[in-house]
Amino acid sequence: MLKPSRIFLVGPMGAGKTTIGRQLAQSLGLEFDDTDQEIQKRTGVDIPTIFEYEGEEGFRRREMKAIAEMVEQDNLVLATGGGAVTQPENRRLLAARGYVIYLSCSPEQQYERTYKDKNRPLLDTDDPLQRLKELNQERDPQYREISDLVVSTEGRSAQAVVKEVVRHFENT
Repeated sequence: MLKPSRIFLVGPMGAGKTTIGRQLAQSLGLEFDDTDQEIQKRTGVDIPTIFEYEGEEGFRRREMKAIAEMVEQDNLVLATGGGAVTQPENRRLLAARGYVIYLSCSPEQQYERTYKDKNRPLLDTDDPLQRLKELNQERDPQYREISDLVVSTEGRSAQAVVKEVVRHFENT
């Protein structure tokens, strides 16, 4: 298989979409972008601030607009936010416009990677691990619905995941 000109990474927070996306783009000679970073650049504020003033609904509207524009770029690896798949229009656009890779990991692994990060408004709760389990149960079917490839990042380095994806493109 020839490498796709648009690769979209989906998966839960803490799965490694941004870290792996940067390395994958470099390995494949593509550009890298991240929807959360783009939204922050456009608004001039961090995601928790958007959630505080506009709620999750306001953030999701901004995310949909960013995704609609970003999926049109060629030669791109795009890391999406963990909740991007909750919007049917995002799922439709991602599936239609590029090759979708679901980076999966357990809620426990997510917790290990995110519990110190104050930039995660959905984890601002008394039991963040339980919240991650709930989000996983809700979103896993949505990630799988649009994915061309599922790769586990559980207990793995970004380099190992990137090698697996590159090998996949070389061997199919």
